[in-house]
Amino acid sequence: MMTRRAFTAAASAALCAPAFAQPPPGGSPRLCDLAAARGLFFGAATNNYWQRDSDFTQALLDDCAIIVPEYELKRDLIEPVRGQYDFSASDALLSFARANELLFRGHPLVWYASNPPWLEDAVANAKDERIITDYIAAVCHHYRGQIHSWDVVNEAIEPADGGLRNSLWLKRFGPGYIETAFRAARQADPHALLVYNDYSLEEAGPVYDARRRATLDLLGGLKARGVPVDALGLQAHLSAFGHRIDQKVLREFLDAVGAMGLRILVTEHDVDDSDGPLDADARDAAVADISRRFLDVVLDNSATLGVLTWGLSDRYLKYDGTRDALLRGTPRKLPLDRNMMPTALHAALAAAFRGARGRHV
Repeated sequence: MMTRRAFTAAASAALCAPAFAQPPPGGSPRLCDLAAARGLFFGAATNNYWQRDSDFTQALLDDCAIIVPEYELKRDLIEPVRGQYDFSASDALLSFARANELLFRGHPLVWYASNPPWLEDAVANAKDERIITDYIAAVCHHYRGQIHSWDVVNEAIEPADGGLRNSLWLKRFGPGYIETAFRAARQADPHALLVYNDYSLEEAGPVYDARRRATLDLLGGLKARGVPVDALGLQAHLSAFGHRIDQKVLREFLDAVGAMGLRILVTEHDVDDSDGPLDADARDAAVADISRRFLDVVLDNSATLGVLTWGLSDRYLKYDGTRDALLRGTPRKLPLDRNMMPTALHAALAAAFRGARGRHV
């Protein structure tokens, strides 16, 4: 049987394998190649766009070494009827990944949102934690040995609620539901990297300081009890004209995460360019600046494994239709624009990978 160490080594080797797609038009650098040169990976979230959009498919293969489903592994789609599992959409994405030598992430196993309508009452009336563990066992066994990493628990932190989010899971099972989920995931899939995933861990200010403290408290407690959590996922939904990033504070936080023996992944990166000027060049400059300020710190940490953006192309983004939005045009928050051409974020990612600390894989 392949050990988890061997599985991780094989995955890293795959990321550094020779490129299998042609370079993108115009000579733009392949982000996956730039990342792999530093012992990192780059990828993106996607749904089954590849089934109907050949331009998007080629762009995905040009730049990505790993993908994660946007929606297809959320519980409302996987278990719409209690005990009846539908893996058809996520299986299609996994088949695409395997056919094109891409690694595949799983997201998420336990979350307070995107659940089927029957679940909340079922949790409230559950006699034990099998409503968590049975689901995790079913999903992880289905994909056992095929998943690079699982977001086992997603967005459990909320300092305004006293540290942990007052979710359906916390109300019924207390804080122990998080430990239960990680232990169930490890039992069901011994090889996947098990990730705790959350947002707003990079901005400056007291509210975000509290989120970082609560996250360190959670992770430290899990590690002290021997819970098999392997990594922290930083969603990194940044705002070009919103909260700033204090690089010193972010560096200290990530150093504390790494000191626990945890790895770090950027799991859902994008940059919101709304609320800025109408001038496209100014918005692009702000997008690139905040992304670089974030990535330069994260990629300098030796615990970091790689970066995924939450989507690859602005082609499928929606905007609010207000006058300002119409004047600005569609958002430019992802590495490629509507025509699959590189954006300022693509350039920022490329520069960050070129400047990243190299590491052994």
